[in-house]
Amino acid sequence: MPNVLAINGSPRPDGNTAHMLREVLQVCGAAGFATEVYQAGGKPVRGCLACGACGSQKGRCATDDWINELYPKVARADALLLGSPTYFADLTPELKAVIDRVGFMSRSDNMRLSRKVGAAVSAVRRAGSIHVLDSIQHFFLINDMIVPGSTYWNMSQCRVPGEYEQDAEGVQTLRRLGENIVWLVNKLN
Repeated sequence: MPNVLAINGSPRPDGNTAHMLREVLQVCGAAGFATEVYQAGGKPVRGCLACGACGSQKGRCATDDWINELYPKVARADALLLGSPTYFADLTPELKAVIDRVGFMSRSDNMRLSRKVGAAVSAVRRAGSIHVLDSIQHFFLINDMIVPGSTYWNMSQCRVPGEYEQDAEGVQTLRRLGENIVWLVNKLN
């Protein structure tokens, strides 16, 4: 059974970003995919130390924290869905640490992310989400991943919890993203 792993970079486990991720996963789950949300936001984490130890430890980081717990889930996933709120036109520091460390771990582990599907979502009050989406998609592209699109950018204009559901275009965009993830994973398998 194909599976989709969503990583929530928001410190709010039930905020708009989480609701956006669940919207996509609901579509994937209805198609028979296994789905999981990993809550990364709000957890203490260090960025990459550029020590190079992951090169000899194949899929393990020298900094022993929750990213070592997350990596096997990433390695097993057919598709990754990364979400972040927009913080000063950028992603959260927790999600940036995931990108940097998991990226290096994967590259030292025979390019483990190669040809997996990768998609991003971003919650935004008004502007800056395109930079967040670009930052995440750069991670996908440099790791030889395949990025599906949707009918608009995978973002929603929302600030306080619960506003995402009021953004009809955002909801529809993410549902279509879920459909495209399902279609693409099925084609690849």
